[in-house]
Amino acid sequence: MPVRGKGAWRRIARSKDGAAAIEFALLAIPYFLIVFAIVETFIAYTGEQLVANAVDTMARKLRTGNITYGLNRGTDKNETEFRRAFCAEISIMIKCSEEEITTPDKLLLDVRSFASFALIPTTIPRSTGGAFGELDTSSFAYAPGPAKSINMLRAYYRWDVITDLIRPYITNVRPAGGGRPNYFLIVETSAFRAEDYP
Repeated sequence: MPVRGKGAWRRIARSKDGAAAIEFALLAIPYFLIVFAIVETFIAYTGEQLVANAVDTMARKLRTGNITYGLNRGTDKNETEFRRAFCAEISIMIKCSEEEITTPDKLLLDVRSFASFALIPTTIPRSTGGAFGELDTSSFAYAPGPAKSINMLRAYYRWDVITDLIRPYITNVRPAGGGRPNYFLIVETSAFRAEDYP
């Protein structure tokens, strides 16, 4: 009897049945976390490229006089109309509700005219926390200049990060009270001199 019992344990120890299922169960969680992190990083950077393209398109319209401000023309757009046009450019991946257009929370636009290119800000305005602080929107405005003026169009978008595995590595904003970072700040800028449109 004891010999038979030892043989059974040896057969169980040598058996390979179900090994793949056990190995998969052990490796599935880290594997899928990595896959989700890769997919989310790809989608976030695709969103960043989409915002960059929208900034280029809208800056070109401002530069060529297809969009003007305060000139009493048919091409004049106020801030809400400009935001609606910008949202139409990014609507492939990023949806702006009517509330987001009128009272921005995620998509923030800064459109201003400057006396020279040297006066255009080169850093992201932060309110707290140094290089990783929250965005300071107090200087943001919608005031593009007329023909031949120097302008800047800068778009900020708060892209929510879902996968905890990559959150600390791709987010560039840290909450003031400590806590976990929760979004990736997309920043795209275009500086240009408006053409001498009629």
